[in-house]
Amino acid sequence: MTLSHCVILSLILCAIGVYGVLTRRNLIGILLSVEVILNGANINFAAFAHFRAVDSVAGAIFPIFVMAVSACEMAVALAIIISMYRRKRRLDVYNLEELHG
Repeated sequence: MTLSHCVILSLILCAIGVYGVLTRRNLIGILLSVEVILNGANINFAAFAHFRAVDSVAGAIFPIFVMAVSACEMAVALAIIISMYRRKRRLDVYNLEELHG
């Protein structure tokens, strides 16, 4: 396995994630697509750290940071989703503008 294989895998994951974000109307599906995009970025970080960096530990810090930030993002997003579901009993993206006030 070479660096180009990892970059291609990362590109495929990012493309699938972007397609999912743009085509889904369900909030949970959009959140899962964002996670796929972040996993593609993590593969890129780890691959470049493994193949190009002098100190591969420095490249392993970025995926850990991305995972921590995405866990916080998921907690906030799931709280918003639960609040929206309790109010409207559906998770359609077009109803998000009702959460303004």
